Amino acid sequence: MPETRYIFVTGGVTSSLGKGILASSLAKLLQSRGYRVTIQKLDPYINVDPGTLNPYEHGECYVTDDGAETDLDLGHYERFLNETTSQANNVTTGRIYQSVISKERHGDYLGKTVQIIPHITDEIKRRIKILGSKGKYDIVITEIGGTVGDIESLPYIEAVRQLKWELGTKAMVIHLTLVPYLAATGELKTKPTQHSVKKLLEEGVQPDILVLRTEYDIDITVRKKVALFCNVALEAVVQSINVPTIYDVPLKMLEEKLDLTVLKKLDLPIKRNLDLSAWNGFLNRLKNPTKTIEIGIVGKYVELRDAYKSIVESLIHAGAENRCQINVNWIHSETIKSNTVNDLLSNLNGMIVAPGFGHRGMAGKIIAAKYARENNVPYFGICLGMQVAVIEFARNVLNLEAADSSEMNPKTPYPVIDLMEEQKGVTDFGGTMRLGAYECRIIEENSNVRRAYNKLTIHERHRHRYEFNDNYKEQFIKAGMIPTGINPDTDLVEIIEIPDHKWFVGVQFHPEYSSTVLNPHPLFVDFIKNSLLEEE
Repeated sequence: MPETRYIFVTGGVTSSLGKGILASSLAKLLQSRGYRVTIQKLDPYINVDPGTLNPYEHGECYVTDDGAETDLDLGHYERFLNETTSQANNVTTGRIYQSVISKERHGDYLGKTVQIIPHITDEIKRRIKILGSKGKYDIVITEIGGTVGDIESLPYIEAVRQLKWELGTKAMVIHLTLVPYLAATGELKTKPTQHSVKKLLEEGVQPDILVLRTEYDIDITVRKKVALFCNVALEAVVQSINVPTIYDVPLKMLEEKLDLTVLKKLDLPIKRNLDLSAWNGFLNRLKNPTKTIEIGIVGKYVELRDAYKSIVESLIHAGAENRCQINVNWIHSETIKSNTVNDLLSNLNGMIVAPGFGHRGMAGKIIAAKYARENNVPYFGICLGMQVAVIEFARNVLNLEAADSSEMNPKTPYPVIDLMEEQKGVTDFGGTMRLGAYECRIIEENSNVRRAYNKLTIHERHRHRYEFNDNYKEQFIKAGMIPTGINPDTDLVEIIEIPDHKWFVGVQFHPEYSSTVLNPHPLFVDFIKNSLLEEE
């Protein structure tokens, strides 16, 4: 069996250049040439995982099938590659240090002084090689978070230096930098890239390929200059120009022959011609819509769109599947009040009430759910969005006026949403929720979810502590809110619907984590399909 190759993607000059999109795009091209590829993210923060981070800090927390709370870039990896990731695909400094300190406490280092080098760097190298050591992948792409020169990234860059030395032609480094355009002089400036590469060289790493983020085409003269000053071949200077959608990036990298340059550097054969027909079909549908609709996302983190990254991408996938352009209306739940709700929501063809934790913005979400229910607006409640619908229904239909979630009001006399039994007494927050993929049985044949999934058993990813309180189930059923999906092991309600409504579905899980370019999530597709009906 051929040895696994390793590609390291670093970033320079500024953050948020799109290392994750670049890594995903390259992986897509290599996958399309017949290679088995995966991607991992090394995050330099000391949090063990992003599970306890406020979304304003780091965007959404993405959850894998095996229950890992990870960086949102793993969502890009799965959406592009159409393959699942795992705990091994996301490594943080916190997890590295936690592991090393645990070993030290157990005496594994035989009394030696524990240091950054070799102990921390050895642990980083071990984590990097886990995915390759299992023999499932021909190529492992490792994205290193942060920017070269950050003090937090130094141990990771040192680990890359060591691995590049140890693995020889089986490892390479791609450095992504910014080439800014100065409007005053009408020039693209390469000096920031030169300084970034110099910084990388100071840390002992020579990049093999440079990818230059730019707003304007970079001509051959600029490419030659960068190649000369940064010690890379001319063919290895690649531009990544701004594009209308992230899903165009693989095609731009194909034009730049990035995949061919990588295979040459790694001494790997060109197995076959690329087959991107399905990808191009998606792009064709995405760029040629025949209809337009307005979809509201009601949440409390709307100032930072990355907080709902997977939901937005799932809407893009579903929009392409339905050949429609989706205009997302971002609606801060704190702005929704009884005297503003009509102005804010009356133009919507459909509404998503987004996940979240805590009581802030809860009242506005409940008002939004009531508006959707009473005005027959398609409603898609995700996690807390389902719980909001249940609370609203309990208060305004069952006449349990003080109904609430015990998360928001521990003293509520009607805890229609309550803490799971195994969560009672839990004091730590990190990694203690119900996490990862669980089975759900659809128990109503004549339901929206049955028609959407076209099967009775599904598996979806979870991230929550609170559940529908089964003590109230019969009251809800009699009043017209029906549990249509349950967990077969616990009998917990996973999905609720209002059959008399045009399309009113609440799910306890996170379907947005499972939507990919080639497999749009059926619930999002059906939600958009039904939101379109009144337009036709």
